[in-house]
Amino acid sequence: MIGKKALISGISGQDGAYLAKLLLDKGYQVFGTARDAQVSSFYNLMTLGIKQEVTLFSMALNDFRSVLQTLSRVQPDEIYNLAGQSSVGLSFEQPVETLESLAVGTLNLLEAVRFLQLPAKLYSAGSSECFGNTGGKEADETTAFYPRSPYAVAKATAHWEVVNYREAYNLFACTGILSNHESPLRPERFVTRKIITSACRIAGGAKEKLQLGNISIARDWGWAPEYVEAMWKMLQQEQPQDFVIATGETNTLQDFVVEVFKQLGLDWQEHVSTDPSLLRPSEIMVSRGNPQKAEKELGWKATYRMRDVIRMMLKAEQV
Repeated sequence: MIGKKALISGISGQDGAYLAKLLLDKGYQVFGTARDAQVSSFYNLMTLGIKQEVTLFSMALNDFRSVLQTLSRVQPDEIYNLAGQSSVGLSFEQPVETLESLAVGTLNLLEAVRFLQLPAKLYSAGSSECFGNTGGKEADETTAFYPRSPYAVAKATAHWEVVNYREAYNLFACTGILSNHESPLRPERFVTRKIITSACRIAGGAKEKLQLGNISIARDWGWAPEYVEAMWKMLQQEQPQDFVIATGETNTLQDFVVEVFKQLGLDWQEHVSTDPSLLRPSEIMVSRGNPQKAEKELGWKATYRMRDVIRMMLKAEQV
């Protein structure tokens, strides 16, 4: 029996790679796309040892013809839209590319599914960044959006596109509104991985200072391999719904830094300094998610919290 076919856009990223492994383990045929599959290294797929098990295509999400051709060719049962510019910080420098890759890309996927009349279920990667500052209150699926970055504006746009196509055209389309989730597959431009790699170098004797921006911001940090399970569970429901995916635990960036250096037996204050150039034009001070709906309706609950995530990332870095 041939398993279901899943198409993952953005398969070369952290979430795409972990999701591909999860689906392969469940017996799926997995197809992945990148802007140029011929030159992409797919390092994360190689790291997980699954590159040879995935069929890879070139697809430009902001090119409707490219999306149409790929969906026609694959005829997927499930589509996971994880592609697009994924850095909040970079979005302030590249707002147009961010909006196009996330908002136009999502729209092209939705429209291609509608145009081809595919019976596919579509998952779109949302973000807790859309909520903005909630005054420390937990954000759930009914909390209003107040995006504070070009990235969040683009994700909010994509979210409402999904809602519109679900309601107007009866598509099975849903968004996972995910809090921060980390792993060893994170690029070093993400602050968590930057902290982990710098701290490990310092523990190994490197004479360097870890430069950070605002360390008083608070975030909900989860474990990426767990979060992709929630994505899959969302597409196994009878009716499409949006879900907040989070651990429910919030810590400051300073807490994260302190814990990393503590686990390495170091005093963080001796090795960290503030760089004003790393401050963002606008910032969310506290991000806090309420994952109760996901636990109740998906049976999904985060097992790992911030300290667990740090321990596992440090272990992978020191191998």
